[in-house]
Amino acid sequence: MRRREFLGVVGSAATAWPVATRAQQPMPVIGFLHPSSSGAIADRVRAFRGGLKEVGFVDGENVVIEYRWAEDQVDRMPALAAELVRRNVAVISAVGGNVPVFAAKAATTTIPIVFAVGEDPVRLGLVASLGRPGGNLTGINFLTSELAAKQLELLRELVPAAVRVAVLVNPANTVNAETTMRDVEPAARDMGVKIQIVRASNNREIDAAFEGLARERPDALLVGGDPFFTSRRIQVVLQATRHAIAAIFANREIAEAGGLMSYGSSFSDTFRQVGVYTGRILKGAKPMDMPVVQSTKFELIINMQAAKILGLTVPPALLARADEVIE
Repeated sequence: MRRREFLGVVGSAATAWPVATRAQQPMPVIGFLHPSSSGAIADRVRAFRGGLKEVGFVDGENVVIEYRWAEDQVDRMPALAAELVRRNVAVISAVGGNVPVFAAKAATTTIPIVFAVGEDPVRLGLVASLGRPGGNLTGINFLTSELAAKQLELLRELVPAAVRVAVLVNPANTVNAETTMRDVEPAARDMGVKIQIVRASNNREIDAAFEGLARERPDALLVGGDPFFTSRRIQVVLQATRHAIAAIFANREIAEAGGLMSYGSSFSDTFRQVGVYTGRILKGAKPMDMPVVQSTKFELIINMQAAKILGLTVPPALLARADEVIE
């Protein structure tokens, strides 16, 4: 072989070798665990990916996301969490309420877990303290269940004559349901409002719950913040509209789907923060040293079309406080 040809071969090999080495390096894998379905929270998944991108991670380029969806069958969560552990993921993002977090926590004590929960994670036993979690879990507290009193206040402002208010909770999500009831009942007493608890954990029970409400005719309805109700938002909105029940919800997706009003944490911002924390862990941060973030961004959304259908006049003061008015 001539010297020039030999150097060309060597040069080509030297150029190709680092590329081949990089191609062989496996990308870290994130386990994404949620009790609902991908279609139900598409906007939130985009926000999660946006948070990852903020710290330098893009799905398919330098990280892989393994999604596990329970399709509203919460009893599947432990098996799905175990799958991610067997997959040996680098971190688990357990979002969508308490059930996925507890499933992930039971499945591993070593893999980092980033959660998003609506209750106090210290009271739930997930972390030792908000400032120093102390274990393999950290995340975001979006306060959904703890906002029920404020939601009742807003509902009463929109429907001042309401003295009987139904509260819809999901009994399958025990902690969430109990927190909602614990928060709303003393607030109702202070306002002179009588509370009726209604329960539903599947499609059939949602229909049955609204049939009961149609007979009993409460003055208004508060739908608890639960991923199941978000995933069934079309069904819930249609039933509330059909039976002419003024209702407030915990997140904007339901108001966007035709619900009357929503008040709660910005879930897009919550999922973005989960993405940021997940990315930081991939870069070497330890959950035990990462303070739990508490939501500071809350949204009041009013759907004027729904108000017109129900024959309600939204007070100007309430409209002025709304973060978004859907015409």
